[in-house]
Amino acid sequence: MTTQRTSRRRLAAGAALAVAALVTTTACGGGGGKSDGGGKGGKAAGFNAGVNKVAAPSGKKGGELKFIGTQDADSWDPQRGYYGFMWDFARYYTRTLVTPKPAPGLDSVNVVPDMATDTGQLSADKKTYTFKLRDGLTWEDGQPVTTQQIKYGIERTWATDKISGGPLWLMQVLDPNKEYKGPYKDESKDKLGLKAIETPDEKTIVFHLPKPNGDFLQMLAIPAAAPVRPDKDTAEKYGSRPFSSGPYKFVSYTPNKGLELVRNDKWDQKSDSVRKALPDKITVKLTTNADDMDNKLLAGEYDLDINATGLGSTGRQKAMNSYKANVDNPQTGFIRYAAFPKTVAPFDNEHCRKAVIYAADHTSIQTARGGPQAGGDIAISMLPPAVKGFDANYDPFNLKQGKPDEAKAKEELKACGKPEGFKTTIAVRNNKPPEVATAESMQAALKKVGIDAQIDQYDGAQSTGIIGAPKNVKDKNYGIIIMGWGADFLSGQGFLQPIADGRFIQESGNQNYPELNDPEVNKLFDQAIAEIDVDKAGKLYQEANKKVTEGAWYLPFVYDRTITWRSSRLTNAYTSDAYNGRYDYASLGVVK
Repeated sequence: MTTQRTSRRRLAAGAALAVAALVTTTACGGGGGKSDGGGKGGKAAGFNAGVNKVAAPSGKKGGELKFIGTQDADSWDPQRGYYGFMWDFARYYTRTLVTPKPAPGLDSVNVVPDMATDTGQLSADKKTYTFKLRDGLTWEDGQPVTTQQIKYGIERTWATDKISGGPLWLMQVLDPNKEYKGPYKDESKDKLGLKAIETPDEKTIVFHLPKPNGDFLQMLAIPAAAPVRPDKDTAEKYGSRPFSSGPYKFVSYTPNKGLELVRNDKWDQKSDSVRKALPDKITVKLTTNADDMDNKLLAGEYDLDINATGLGSTGRQKAMNSYKANVDNPQTGFIRYAAFPKTVAPFDNEHCRKAVIYAADHTSIQTARGGPQAGGDIAISMLPPAVKGFDANYDPFNLKQGKPDEAKAKEELKACGKPEGFKTTIAVRNNKPPEVATAESMQAALKKVGIDAQIDQYDGAQSTGIIGAPKNVKDKNYGIIIMGWGADFLSGQGFLQPIADGRFIQESGNQNYPELNDPEVNKLFDQAIAEIDVDKAGKLYQEANKKVTEGAWYLPFVYDRTITWRSSRLTNAYTSDAYNGRYDYASLGVVK
């Protein structure tokens, strides 16, 4: 299995977008602030009005929805894009058989039919999924969408020499031995040679899995499962002008400058129970100046940040003090943490790992990351709250109390044969101020129990070959690695497996930094993945989480949060756990 690279790209999409430094202390923001922040349009709905509920519900159509951002998508090609905001935005111009439910918060994790009439008919052996297409599905030129085009779109994932960088989940599940070579090398006449997918007619598609996978529907809900019409496929260039099967189509796109979408007049609302398609036009402005972006948002020139990185320190203070009614503070689904590689002594000893966990000052770390609002809630284990298996009462190291336990830290040091402490190195990205501040907090707390931790700030753009290369980690004596992680889809497979399953350890691009390879943990993942019942799977992931957490392979810092701006013009604004705490873009409207 080699999904590290794909999951890492997802992480880069949702988290490496933390260009807005969150190191400063969060502004308290008195009262509700002004209720008409954003300057134009309607009245602001209130602080956290879009968290777990809908802010300014409306069915009114028209107007221009204005996004702004500091980072372009890695690609707008549905099979190639891996940035989290791209997956959210792509639903304007792509459709899939199933999709995350258009609902606030945790309810969004459930999948619902999109192009399909239902969520599929599953065979008794849980390995075959059959879908029928809805009526009225069309491309932007009015031609019907067929199952053959859905299959072709999915097949493009295999063409990693041309369609590089996208998620590989479907390829790994449907063709684990990588026997298929992709449509561009397909020698069959129709270029539909992938045996795992059958299309007996234009409205029926059948998936044959080698073994059951309880998250298969989640994988079908990402843009990589969207149709592509072969006659419109421009391979590497497709991302510059995707052909629409959704309610909007591309008018223009200039990389790193912006794009414009307008209504697709061939899209039929009767065929789509998911998308509201309220705005007449959708525009994205891209800038390199994060502070200028925040100023423009607060002035009402734009409606929201497409990257959803959260306001920077200056904008955050102004928003919380003067425009708090325009602010939401959702969890993102990411965990920020420290990992302890077992190849770096003395972290091959679990008592030395536990000594660090007990010695760390968890409130100080939370403050270093931006406080409870801009940083997040103190984390207690290695599953985030949105993943089945999370238990709010499970806190084996009593992290929630927020203080170091120096007495227990010293007990663990004695147990690991280092009663006077030891020396180690903390590896941290030099382009992430909150991570550097976190390392400094750890350094100060560990010193109090005799652990001398030096900080090595490495080039954050080179993470893959630095902390992602176990040999380099050992050579550099990186006993503590500070990082963060978010899921491609919210399950134990999507979140925990890539960072805790020994079969995911790689020579480069590794994400299992502790190099944890416990047969019992690996077996729990296999059992959970094969379980179709999400509650039963959740229990198994819960057990895996306990083994990982109690083994002290990781020190979880916070369940990440952002301070997110919502203009007064926005309607139907709600944060979606399926999209890492971003707003569900496909549901948004604006007051004209």
